[in-house]
Amino acid sequence: MSGEPTTAELLDTVRTLAARVESLEAELAAVRAAMPTPEVSEEVVIAISAAVAAFLGKRARLKQVRYRSSAAWTQQGRAAVQGHQIIHGVR
Repeated sequence: MSGEPTTAELLDTVRTLAARVESLEAELAAVRAAMPTPEVSEEVVIAISAAVAAFLGKRARLKQVRYRSSAAWTQQGRAAVQGHQIIHGVR
């Protein structure tokens, strides 16, 4: 059974990796804190308000508009488009 790491070696590797992860998370938090938050222009807020009003059929108040860094909206949009089935019926 030579060549297999011992329990002590595995624990040491896990500790080393945990320390690296903590270091990287701290660095990421510092970078995120230093990045300015992008502002949403007034034109974009007006366009969003108009779209919401057109969809709801009445005027709506926007309480908050912010940029999202997540790709969830993109993925959801792609899934909706790619999952759309056109059913051709007999007329």
